[in-house]
Amino acid sequence: MRQELYPTLDYADFPSVVIPLDSTAGIITHVHPQHQLTWAPDGVLTTEVGECRWVVQRARALWVPGGTPHSLVPAASCEMVSLYFEPDQCPLEWREPTVVDASGLMGPLLTYLAGLPDESSDRRTRGNAVLWDLMAPMPVTMIPVVLPTDPGARRVALALKQNPADGRSLDAWARELSVSSRTLSRRFRSETGTSFERWRALERLNAALPLLAAGQPISRVARTVGYTTASSFITAFRREIGTTPAVFSGGSGSELGSAIGQ
Repeated sequence: MRQELYPTLDYADFPSVVIPLDSTAGIITHVHPQHQLTWAPDGVLTTEVGECRWVVQRARALWVPGGTPHSLVPAASCEMVSLYFEPDQCPLEWREPTVVDASGLMGPLLTYLAGLPDESSDRRTRGNAVLWDLMAPMPVTMIPVVLPTDPGARRVALALKQNPADGRSLDAWARELSVSSRTLSRRFRSETGTSFERWRALERLNAALPLLAAGQPISRVARTVGYTTASSFITAFRREIGTTPAVFSGGSGSELGSAIGQ
């Protein structure tokens, strides 16, 4: 879809906004000319940018360059804090969405800047100068999960996105579509670059990320996304990501952004 088809918002007169959100009301895909730094001091936000899904919470914020189409989906009721910067007044040259460490002094500074009156230009300028010094990108691990385009395979993929715990086998899905399991397997591999089984495993990990970021117990997350035991979930998580769910939910080690087809 061409970018001009997305709604365009202009925050030139609103350098910061604080918006309460809940799981029934996210923010649809839109663009704005300003750069955006989004943070969720309490709760978890999923920000979708193109084929990438980024988890935003207290320990990390997300930098979205101006002109980038994106949407926001809260995992539950939370508050979204966003700061906006005119590109010609910003020293950063980050051209891609970037996860930023929001621990330490960053969190209180974001709260301070979000609470400034719009007309407090001098205080905001001084606060922004400190912000630029504190902005530190965090390493991310991408989880590629591309949606197939074939109608039958796409129907299966969308059903698994809706309910990653659905445990039906490839054979069962093939019977539902009235095709052979070999045909369905071939379509998944040719259009997503991976097997049906691995595609489902990666989608389950995608579904697990915001739950882990929200602090849910690992055993509950494992059951929610379709694993019968916590140990099998931990094994899959470590195999694909290179760390454990406990490290991720604790905010140490590699932080995660996950790629997912739209």
